[in-house]
Amino acid sequence: MQLGAFSISLTVKDIQKSKAFYEGLGFSDMGGSGSDGWVILKNGDTVIGLFQGMFEKNMLTFNPGWDQSAGKLDDFQDIRELQKDLKAKGYVFQAEADETTTGPASFVLVDPDGNPVLVDQHV
Repeated sequence: MQLGAFSISLTVKDIQKSKAFYEGLGFSDMGGSGSDGWVILKNGDTVIGLFQGMFEKNMLTFNPGWDQSAGKLDDFQDIRELQKDLKAKGYVFQAEADETTTGPASFVLVDPDGNPVLVDQHV
């Protein structure tokens, strides 16, 4: 199973303060401006997303079709295939991708400890 690039999506109270904190740890801008409630930061291969007012809880995020630099992969497992495989294994979804579509889509699982897992395909 190829889940794609991994990042952690953090829900923050003040995106500018959080951005400054992580920049102090050596992270740099990868996407977003913060003015629209989100920013993506990177340090080496580590990617974090900061989101203000968009999610209730921090979540693990996977992006099928992307490498760790958000570059499109030539070969990847489409999110709808991943969803079908997981359904066959008995996973229950909090939100599902529309299996009649192509291109960008997402689904959400919740792990046994209540942690959301977002699988979000952008290609």
